[in-house]
Amino acid sequence: MNGWQRLQQSTFAKVGALILVVLYLGATFAEGIAPYDPYSSQTDGALLPPTQIYWQTRDGQFIGPHVYPTIQGAIDMTTGDRALIVDWTKPSPIGLFVSGSAYRLFQIRIPFPHWRSPTLPLVNPPLNQPVNQPDPPTSPTASSPWEWDEVEIIPGIPSTIHLMGTVGEAKWNLLGTDEQARDQLSRLIYGSRISLGIGLIGIMITFPLGMVIGGISGYFGGWLDAGLMRFVEVLMTIPGIYLLVALAAVLPSGLSSTQRFLLIVFITSFVNWAGLARVIRGQVLSIKEREFVQAAQGMGGSPVYIIIRHVLPQTMTYVIISATLTIPSFIVAESVLSLIGLGIQQPDPSWGNLLSLATNASILVLQPWLVWPPALLIIVTVLSFNLLGDGLRDALDPRTLEQ
Repeated sequence: MNGWQRLQQSTFAKVGALILVVLYLGATFAEGIAPYDPYSSQTDGALLPPTQIYWQTRDGQFIGPHVYPTIQGAIDMTTGDRALIVDWTKPSPIGLFVSGSAYRLFQIRIPFPHWRSPTLPLVNPPLNQPVNQPDPPTSPTASSPWEWDEVEIIPGIPSTIHLMGTVGEAKWNLLGTDEQARDQLSRLIYGSRISLGIGLIGIMITFPLGMVIGGISGYFGGWLDAGLMRFVEVLMTIPGIYLLVALAAVLPSGLSSTQRFLLIVFITSFVNWAGLARVIRGQVLSIKEREFVQAAQGMGGSPVYIIIRHVLPQTMTYVIISATLTIPSFIVAESVLSLIGLGIQQPDPSWGNLLSLATNASILVLQPWLVWPPALLIIVTVLSFNLLGDGLRDALDPRTLEQ
């Protein structure tokens, strides 16, 4: 029985893989799946509970699933309650593939730095300028000669069709609204792009770096091996989460969420590649003594060619398993940094900064629908990766395959 057949027999691995496929498809098609713009606010709609769905009108007429326009009323100074005001005269049917806000599907914009020519002060001010006029205010990043602009790589497909929504004035807030009257479900769907994407981008940086350094160290040995492994051991002694907090705390305040996202990825990757390099180095020490490697050396193959073509491919089983178990650490790191206010900043959504509302005791008690969904998504995602990783480990274990 081969590894693929064993993986298909693992129920937990299939469940984890199915959940991850659904989550990543939702992140890919976020614009079309989310019912509303995650940045737009509703009028008098702050902290609305999940919208109640009705099937019949007030007079008992069945019109199918629908909702009514709902806003927050005034606060009762005696009890502290805030009544909801519902307009029963305007039922809005719930439907699939309804028209809504405009968006561009698959649009990709990446920040790129460019040199900003410094503005030199005037030697002689204009004649019509008063002598005691104050200097114009300067921005926090005015001293930096670099500026970051988002460049559109792929323009995307324009559309206004959303997977679900309402036909009419009412809004269907399936998970309620936040303190800025923004739809919570839409922000969760858009936030999955950052929380799920940070793991994939992180391993794209961590694993090539760890494999190359571990392969070079194990293949050449000697003083190069000793020096690289001492450097790896120093990195492994650094507490990852404390390094992330320390480095994130000194980031400039004027960074956008995209720039913070990239910095978090690079910082997390810098911490995580050392452990992989150490394991790869141990495997290469054994692989380089095999006959096919010695035959390649005897035929005059260069060390770089032998490492890339013959040695490192033999470690792919471990690399694939390790990747599925490493991605959750990137997701948790982003969530922790955003939770304490050092990661992705508002108004851009991520599961971490959506979960940061849990630090407010009143939100946790009175509006639990703002806290539990991002917490459950993080737990389910991490658990799914672990289930898939355990299934891959059991299916691709050489000892199991030999049996």
